[in-house]
Amino acid sequence: MSLFSFINITAYINTSFILFFLGLWGIFVMRHNLIILLMNIEIMLLSITLLFVSMSVYIDDIVGFVMGLMILTVAAAESSIGLAILVSYYRLRGGIGIELISTLKG
Repeated sequence: MSLFSFINITAYINTSFILFFLGLWGIFVMRHNLIILLMNIEIMLLSITLLFVSMSVYIDDIVGFVMGLMILTVAAAESSIGLAILVSYYRLRGGIGIELISTLKG
């Protein structure tokens, strides 16, 4: 018996929604720190992955696992590119202030 059979599917759905709205709340409230914004986007993507994987196990289909793998790939690419941009911005300006990001416009 797997652990999934002992826990109801609504617990996974509720956990996914709570994590998603926690990440959404963090994006709207914590607008002054870019690293926290990136972390909140990661929380939102991981909550969607949790929902896909739990529903895939529930209906016994592999599509949710494939979508979860795709989302994790996109999340890893987003993190690496976002952190690379932040490091280059920090080297250029000497700080990571979100109010100064508009100076990056070309």
